[in-house]
This record gives sequence, structure tokens and C-alpha cells, in this order.
Amino acid sequence: MTEACAPPVLQTLGLATGHGRHRVSEGLDLAIAPGEVLCLLGPNGGGKTTLFRTVLGLLAPLAGEVRVQGQPVQSWPRTEFARRVGYVPQAQAGVFGFEALDMVLMGRAARLPALSRPSDADRGLALGCMEQLGIAHLAPRPYTELSGGERQLVLIARALAQQPALLVMDEPTASLDFGNQIRVLEQIAALRRRGMAVLLSTHQPEHALQVADRIALLGRNGLQDCGAAARVATTAALARLYGVSEAAVAARLPQAGPVA
Repeated sequence: MTEACAPPVLQTLGLATGHGRHRVSEGLDLAIAPGEVLCLLGPNGGGKTTLFRTVLGLLAPLAGEVRVQGQPVQSWPRTEFARRVGYVPQAQAGVFGFEALDMVLMGRAARLPALSRPSDADRGLALGCMEQLGIAHLAPRPYTELSGGERQLVLIARALAQQPALLVMDEPTASLDFGNQIRVLEQIAALRRRGMAVLLSTHQPEHALQVADRIALLGRNGLQDCGAAARVATTAALARLYGVSEAAVAARLPQAGPVA
């Protein structure tokens, strides 16, 4: 993680999120500095996806504001915003049979002049992102023929190809097998070392403890706590967050340290 005094890449100030008049969360004051990973933990319905959609400018705040690199999200032209913020949704079923490499190349769109085609350098960069994730062999395969886990890795590679300052990842390991989960967690740690800010959600606290610098606990009553991963993600706190026994949580949490 970079020094705490580094200006935040993402900041939410007194943020309230929701749909129409229905508030999902409020009083959200969060910040992520370059080279920092912030992980959201919480049950379904706790507001994680709504927060992501608000950060991405897809939903307007009900109160407060979201700033990216010091500017309100709404003030960024969409092309400029896409150069700064990458998004990895949960794996989606494809409709069109684009080759996997072409799907990754779509991440370069925001950095290309209007109506221009990707250059050889763009293709090389896209293929390099796939190599980082161990999926270069999938480059010529139709996206529609890939497994859910393979599609998820392609979407991560596409976001990396944008070269954003902030990467937002919605449960990036949800559909992956054990080996690919490790590969993605290692990649998140590598992005942190390169100075990228990462905001992610997961339903696996052990993953958060491995890669996150800080953890935010987002329950159905709003933000319960946010701070250093080891301090926040205690057995007692997670039991309260998910409504289960401390014994059940303790049985699931690993003893391993973070991914270096």
C-alpha cells in the first residue's frame, strides 16, 4: 500500500445510495488511495451493488457525492471517466461470438481516437493482459463458448487493458475454480504493488483478508465499520454482519497471511 497521505483516487463524502426514494445505504465516507485495496463485505441486500453503480455514475447519489481523482463523478465526460475507472462485473453469458482477444481489446476503446481501429501495440497490450491471467491460450476462442470462469478472467483482462487508476470488481472470484481464484487474488496483489487502487466485493472473507488493506462491513443497516483488514474482520464482527454464530465464522477463516 502507498503512503496514507497520498490523495485518494476514489472518495465518497456523506454518500447515500438507493433507487428513487428508497435509500439502501447512507453516511458512506470512504476513500481509496493509489496502491490500496478496499474490500466490501456484507450479505445480499446490503447495498454493495448499489454502491458500485453509484461509484460508476450509473445511479445518482441520493445525498453526498462521489469523487474520482478529486472531481465529482458526474463532471467527468464518459470517455475520460472510462480511462480512469475500470469495471469487472460478474461473469456474463455472451450474446455475440467475439473472440476472447477482441473482448479484451474492447477495453482499449476509451483510449482510441473516434472511429480508429486498435493498433498492433493495442493488440499486444491486450494479449499481455491475458498472459498475466494465464488465459492467452483462449485468445482465438469465441467468448460464447467459454466457461463461466474463463469468461470472468476475460472480463478482468478487458478491465486491465483500460489501464485505469481505479478498478472496481464485483465478486471477481465468484464463478472461478480454486486455481483461478488464486490467480485472480495474486493479480489483485500485483495491481496494488503497481499503484492501482482496487475496490472489490466478495462473499468470501478469507479472500478479503488475503488481499485487502482495508475492509468495509456493509450490512442492511448501512456501514458498520471500515478500517484495517485484521482489525475489522474479526470473528465477532463477521458473525454480527451475516447473522451466524462466531463458531461458524471461526471454522471458515484461514490462518494464512496476506498475499504478498
